[in-house]
Parts: sequence; C-alpha cells; structure tokens
Amino acid sequence: MKRPSSSDIDQHYDLLVCGGGIYGAWTAYDAALRGLKVIIIEQNDWCSGTSSASSKLVHGGLRYLEILDLDMVKKSLIERQHLITSAPYRVWPLRFGIPVSQHSRFRALRLKMGLILYDFLAGTMHSKQTHRYFNSKAFSEHFPCLDDTQLKCGYTYLDAQTDDARLVLEIIDGAQTAGATCLNYCRLQEVIKESNLITGAVLHNKIEDKTLTIKTSTIAKTTGQWIADSAQEKQWGRLSKGVHLVLPKILEKEALLLTAKSDGRVFFVIPWYGKTLLGTTDTNYSGDINNVSVEKQDIDYLLSEVNFALKTQWTESDIQGQFAGLRVLQCSTQQSPSSVSRDWQLKSFNQGLLYSIGGKLTSSREDAGHIVDAVCHYLGNHIDGKTLTTPMPWLPEQNFKEWQQQTREKAQTLGVDDESILWLLRRHGKHVAEILLNIDQDPPLAQRIMPHVPLIVADLLFCLKNEMVIHLEDLLRRRVPLLILHRMTDIELNHLAQLCSKELKWDQATIDQEIESCASKWLLH
Repeated sequence: MKRPSSSDIDQHYDLLVCGGGIYGAWTAYDAALRGLKVIIIEQNDWCSGTSSASSKLVHGGLRYLEILDLDMVKKSLIERQHLITSAPYRVWPLRFGIPVSQHSRFRALRLKMGLILYDFLAGTMHSKQTHRYFNSKAFSEHFPCLDDTQLKCGYTYLDAQTDDARLVLEIIDGAQTAGATCLNYCRLQEVIKESNLITGAVLHNKIEDKTLTIKTSTIAKTTGQWIADSAQEKQWGRLSKGVHLVLPKILEKEALLLTAKSDGRVFFVIPWYGKTLLGTTDTNYSGDINNVSVEKQDIDYLLSEVNFALKTQWTESDIQGQFAGLRVLQCSTQQSPSSVSRDWQLKSFNQGLLYSIGGKLTSSREDAGHIVDAVCHYLGNHIDGKTLTTPMPWLPEQNFKEWQQQTREKAQTLGVDDESILWLLRRHGKHVAEILLNIDQDPPLAQRIMPHVPLIVADLLFCLKNEMVIHLEDLLRRRVPLLILHRMTDIELNHLAQLCSKELKWDQATIDQEIESCASKWLLH
C-alpha cells in the first residue's frame, strides 16, 4: 500500500471521492469493484476525523429503540452480522452487560422487552447470541468491578467491536488494489463545471506542493464534519461532539452499557487493547471543526458518571489517553443530540455532485453502495454492487479457524506474547504472515513497543513501511494507536520519532517539528 506521486495520477476519472473516512473508503472501494475509474483524496491522513474517534463498535444501537428508529436499528444489525461472519478478524462479537438498579433509567421489564425486540431484529432469537438475564448476585459476580449496593438484576446482550482506523485503512487498501487512486494529504481546491455540469477538479497535493487538474464526471463528498465548511452545506446537518477517555484495564472480555445519573444518557465501558475505553459524551458543537478537543467538563462528566457506577474511583491521573470527534446529525428541532436520529442521507444533484450526510460506522458499507448506485445511474452504467459478496481485502484465504490457530502457534514459537498475538491478528489479517517472517529474521522485533500495551515492534515497523505514513501522528495515533493507549513521555516520543526518521528520511529539523506537533496535541502532562 504505497502513496502514489503526482506523476502517477491519471487525467480522467469517472468518480472523485473527497474524504478518506469510512464512508469515503467504502465508496471508493465499491466503485472500483464495479469497474469505475476512481480517485479518492483526503486532505489530512486517512480516517483522521470522526472515523478514528468512534466508540470502536459495530452495533445496531440498542438505545435507538427508545426513539423507535426501528429501520435504522434493523439495517445496522443486519450489517453487524454480515461483518462478524465475513470478517471475523476485523469485527468480533462483544457482549455488553446492563445493570438494573434503584436509580436506573431502564427498568427490568422495559429493558427485557427492548432486548427481545433487539434480538428479533437481529434474527438471533433462537441462538446463543440472544440476551441473558442475571439476578443481582450472579450479575455482580459476572462484573465484579460494579458497585452492587443498589443492584437489582442485570442483562447481557450481543454486539460487536472493531478497530475503526484499521477498518478504514483496510478498505482504502482494497480500493487501491481494485484500481482506485488513493491519495492522502491531498485537498480539493476547485470544482470545474461546464454548462453547470461537473467536468473536472483542481487538486492540491500537499506533500509535493503541486496543483493537479483532473477530469471527472462525478464528485462524491464524504467529508464528515467538513460538510459544515460552507453556508449551504451547513444547513443540511448539525454537529455533536463525542469524547472518549482511555483508562486502566477493569474488564476482561465483556463490556458495560451504563446510564448517566445526571442526565440519563447512555455511555459505554469497553475493554480495548488491554485498557478501558470510556465514552462517549454527546453535546452540541458549533466551534472550530479543525480543532476539536477534549475539555475539562468532558472529563469531569465521564469520570463522575463512571465513578458512580463502579467500585474503582478513577481520577484524571488515571487517564492514559483521550480523543474527541464530531458526528454529523440530521437537522432536528430536538435540543439534545442524543434524541436525534443517526440515520444517513444522500443529497444528489443532476450536475454530478453528491453529498453524504451523517450515518454510522456500522452501516457505512450499505450506505456507500447507495452513493455508487447514484453515480452509476448518473453515468448510465448500471452495475450491481459487489462489496457484499467480495471477501474483505485482508481476509485470510484458508479456513479462518485453522489460519487463526496456525498463526497463533507460529507467533508463540517466535516469542510473541498471547495478548499481542490476539491484536496482531485483529489488526492485520492475512498480512500477519509478513510480520512473522520479519520477526523470524530479526527476533527482537517480537518484543512489545511499550510494556503495558499489546503492540509489538514488528507491527509498528510494518505499518511504517507499508501503510502510507507521512507524519509521526499518522503512525502513532491511527496505524498503531500508542498516543491514546499509553501516557507517553517526551523521551519515548523522541525515540519513536528517531525510528521513523530512518524509514522516512527525515532530517533533524523535520524530526523536531514532528515531535513538537505530536507532543502539543497528544501528550498528557
């Protein structure tokens, strides 16, 4: 997966996709599989916006049953099941516990009925994936971290988890393999029209500082929060900020869905890379879309609510990492963002310009299919989508369970610890074979980068050499998410920057600049 240079860019395309998050990635991949000539550009790094700032869940959205958004929940649950089945290394089942206590917004009977409906919509009514009931003693034993003083009972239900940034990167790689031109750090500078029809675009390749003019018949804007860049587009949606904190490990293989005591909002406590992912907030946002940050009131809210529910009492000093992202929601008269539908909209114009608005990580593949359907209709090229039946780009070719077992045994013989093996398989799929070959040739690469994070040196080097890394932040936030999993020191950051400099041929001035940029944005002091 190499970044093309300006000289590699063709002169004519059927489709220009602007925005390299999950919606843009699926759109480019879908269109390329249908045989369209596609170029996808992202003004920053792949998935550097909302698509790397999610709760890392592939889920139907149990709480959306409250607002009777049944169609969206069913669509998401069908897609969840498809991804679990077709990409088990990329999307894996995760069971959630919901405690019912004296102060719970969800009462036991109401919750029971909701879970029955959730199972029914998912088609799992008569399988091991159905919800389960626990009395107070059994639920407390199942989740010993919970404060059980007012616990009445509890339920567990099934959803799924992923690494959002890795998912996007895999789909970008699939698009490139299918023939798409994929260019990060490239910005749409101007749309060219003739007789009010799209005929081309002017692009700025930020890495080479070159301006490129291409011909294209259609443009799909999948820009997420940057849809609010113009006055007209801003009217199509509203923004909500979501904040997550990364804290020490408190759960093993199951997660918790809790309700905030102060406002009744749902939030999650999730095991992730051997840590705990806590989130999310959901607040109206009207600030700078290029500078979304975690603020003290966000931290205070999350810590206060989770500390009310758990025996452990976390403080700010326990925070290992943090991140914020913006969701695009449909315009609504509802004041609270939590009450607004997460469903997706496509605005299509006869001149060849399409806008993707809102949506969810879970249902992005299907929604992207509708974008490409609209493109094909405009071009008069009626080809059915293929992403539902095409194997995921990094899916191992052999039987998954056999591949998993054989790869695990090989990694163990090379000295990789069991937890790092689990995440290595989830992160890289079939490419794990190349990483293990590198370890075989250089055994110290099997060691962890940081002692308390299940990520090994060979993984980091593979990402650095093969995954379009341009800046230090690309590597340490999205390819290997150390900046949010580990409270990194200046010395550690400097060491990793020096490692990058050899591969990316940075001089000392560039190294210093990259360190400063990363430290100011991500290091917690």
